[in-house]
Amino acid sequence: MRQTKPSPKKSSPEEEKIKIGVIGTGYVGLVTAVCLAELGHQVIGTDVVREKIDLALAGKPHIYEPGLEELLKKNLKKGHLNFYHDLDKTIREADVLFVCVSTPQLPDGRADMSYVEGVSRRIAENLNAYKLIVEKSTVPVRTSAWIKRVINLYRHNDQDFDVASNPEFLREGSAVHDFLHPDRIIIGVESKRAEKILRKIYARFTEKLLVTNIDTAELIKHASNSFLAMKISFINLISELCEKTEADVELVARGMGLDPRIGPQFLRAGLGYGGSCFPKDVRALIHIGEEMGVDFGLLKEVDRINLRRIRIFVDKIKQALWILRDKKIALLGLSFKPETDDIRNAPSIAIIGELQKERAYLRLYDPQAMENMKKLFPEKEPELVYCQSPYQALEGANAGLIITEWPEFVDLDLNRVKSIMSNPILIDGRNIFDPAKVRALGFEYYSMGRK
Repeated sequence: MRQTKPSPKKSSPEEEKIKIGVIGTGYVGLVTAVCLAELGHQVIGTDVVREKIDLALAGKPHIYEPGLEELLKKNLKKGHLNFYHDLDKTIREADVLFVCVSTPQLPDGRADMSYVEGVSRRIAENLNAYKLIVEKSTVPVRTSAWIKRVINLYRHNDQDFDVASNPEFLREGSAVHDFLHPDRIIIGVESKRAEKILRKIYARFTEKLLVTNIDTAELIKHASNSFLAMKISFINLISELCEKTEADVELVARGMGLDPRIGPQFLRAGLGYGGSCFPKDVRALIHIGEEMGVDFGLLKEVDRINLRRIRIFVDKIKQALWILRDKKIALLGLSFKPETDDIRNAPSIAIIGELQKERAYLRLYDPQAMENMKKLFPEKEPELVYCQSPYQALEGANAGLIITEWPEFVDLDLNRVKSIMSNPILIDGRNIFDPAKVRALGFEYYSMGRK
């Protein structure tokens, strides 16, 4: 493994332009396609879901991500970006193929690799020239060996190809910024030819490149996400101890974070982690370890602590309201984090399910995620209603729950909130308010790891 040095000489823009196909236009794929086009490459995106391609061609992303729509329209207009419904055509026309298909979690924790295997077969069937196949999806270590085996089994000629790994480190809500301002770019290769091509693709970020073998690159993503999940579960475990004492978890985390060996990132106590990465990657790494005889009991405990956060939060609601049946409860925030409409593994899903079991009346609001949530929980008055503002959700409520730390919730007019609620009770799953200030306004206030 070697850290690269700045290149003393840059190629001309024309030399750097590469024809790239991006297979799969979900959260990772669409951002990847748009941002590679923004870097000046000729990019084709493709997906089996026709609606995603139709929307992209119209300049309308099927996901919410700050800055994405503007760059999508810009690069469509410039001609740097196009989208095909035809996967085979995309494979034949592109020189480099970024595989960004889904690797969802199976019941036993393994990653479902059927989409990767399917794409590998299609690449084999359409291998009309040398191709560099780049794993962008989060995949288990040793996946590259399987991709090569599948292509060799199903191809009809002896055209050469390479497989490389280029894991993504995009945070939903800041994915465009993260792609265009990376803190590191990992490329795992096994040939100089593949390395040279990837260096051209990322020529703007030469100083950020770390070149490894493929197994190392594949493992870095799972290891990184699992470590960050461990930090979150650790501070949440500490928050449970804080609630049994007079300690304040926010100050504990601040004191820990001042140590440069620890740092303040991912030390926010709350409802735990969600999304498409941390839960899946933790369980996938546990399973990878089991297959290779490595005991990841540490990560099993990380997962268990995270799942327990929902029960702790629901217990706080019961502590405040005693009987939840027929109580009107406002849920502010449905996405798993701010600045995204993604609800995959969002804490809100489990919380809604628990409150429905208790037969509470729910009023839901989120700036971006309500349409996605309606697919799981259709509106049914009066039991479950989607609202147009946080104030509409809180009007007449017996309690208000902070589920996602959207900025507009931080800026709520709490005097107005108090005046419209039936009972001024706030249960803050993200610790966005100052307890003393909120209570001074007359609220009954519950938070995570603070008195």
